[in-house]
Amino acid sequence: MNNPGIILPAFIFTIALLVAIHEFGHFWVARKLGVKVLRFSIGFGKPLFKFTGRQDDTEYVIAAIPLGGYVKMLDEREGEVPEEELHRAFNRQPVLSRFAIVFAGPFINFLFAIFAFWMMFVIGVQGVKPIMGHLDESSIAWQAGLREGDKIVAVAGTRTPTLSSVYEELLPAFLNRSRVDVQLADQRNITMRLDEIPADIEPSQLHKIIGLTIKLPVEKVIISEVTPDSPAAKAGMRAGDQVIAINGQPINHWRELVNAVIDKPGQTISLEVERPGLAQNSLTLVIKIAAAQHNGETIGRIGVRPASVTPLPDSMYSMNQYGIFAAIPKGIEKTWDLSVLTLKMLGKIVIGQASLKNISGPITIAEVAGQSAQMGIESFLRFLAIVSLSLGVINLLPIPMLDGGHLLYYLIEMVKGSPVSDAIQEAGLKVGIAILIMLMSVALFNDFNRLLN
Repeated sequence: MNNPGIILPAFIFTIALLVAIHEFGHFWVARKLGVKVLRFSIGFGKPLFKFTGRQDDTEYVIAAIPLGGYVKMLDEREGEVPEEELHRAFNRQPVLSRFAIVFAGPFINFLFAIFAFWMMFVIGVQGVKPIMGHLDESSIAWQAGLREGDKIVAVAGTRTPTLSSVYEELLPAFLNRSRVDVQLADQRNITMRLDEIPADIEPSQLHKIIGLTIKLPVEKVIISEVTPDSPAAKAGMRAGDQVIAINGQPINHWRELVNAVIDKPGQTISLEVERPGLAQNSLTLVIKIAAAQHNGETIGRIGVRPASVTPLPDSMYSMNQYGIFAAIPKGIEKTWDLSVLTLKMLGKIVIGQASLKNISGPITIAEVAGQSAQMGIESFLRFLAIVSLSLGVINLLPIPMLDGGHLLYYLIEMVKGSPVSDAIQEAGLKVGIAILIMLMSVALFNDFNRLLN
């Protein structure tokens, strides 16, 4: 469960930290190149705290609205500049210097992402070992040659000690719709045909269509509660029933029942149950799975609760961990791969191959910040790294108002030898504002839609 008491603090810390890092990039390079910085602000609106630094009387501000920040530099376009300080005005700097100052913000976001991933890999990420359980014969995993008991040790040459790391390595091949080699512990190599997945399948559906499952310990699946008027109740299921088979396949763990139901809303399943005091050995119940909304996604439910669920034994877990030096290239690789994936997803959204539902706003960020903070330092570091590199990628998009828009103007200036005209910049500003308002509207709509569901 997500603790509401941690959501807001985790969100404010996340945004304040990443904004401070981004703006510090602009600030530090501007100072190094001799540009006078008038204000360094974290947040917008009414100042909650401020002080004046010794160098250049720079004003440092923490403001009331923690959804951004800015670095205000000496600039003739924003006010009168004393003649003796004209050489320190931003607009008077060579184009390469201006380019470096603007580029420094997104660049430091990428550096921070590398650092956060490095720390995550040094600490280590615990996960379930990728040892396969029962596989659906229609799944990509089965068709590729995976069978119950197989252990995946690497995907595309990268070791995968946990199931989550397997999916992380499969994601690039999924987005590229390409084939990917998978290495197993018994020295076999198989190929997953992700090139045959339809283009309209979203990344959030990856686990469903590939169909990897883990081999679970054996425990009885005994129902403790049946929700009134639920599909299970209508089919005749009662508290105390023990589920022994699903669609003719033996069941040995509660999670197998969950997996059989959650991805199949609207479908019908057959459950074989044993009931205390029943004359015959067992009876068969045919249940039509109901559809329910969870976090903006449609899932299947039948309305039952287990009597108990035994925690997975320690032997089923593995640690994805690297040494201090080995984690450096791993952090760089992870940042690069996810940055490319972010760009590809944005491209797919633009051309209509991915849903606008993939765009998230501050509410979703707040919820994920709270969840990851509760899950441990390694999960929170992963979250910080992903948000930081996302900020870096988005800010480099050639949209006026963003850093990438300014960088585009500077590149044009380098080529043509003179600045882009004020008229073009003003028109670009209007376009940029319209694009950002549209994106923010979509993000907030998705946030509230998930919240209401």
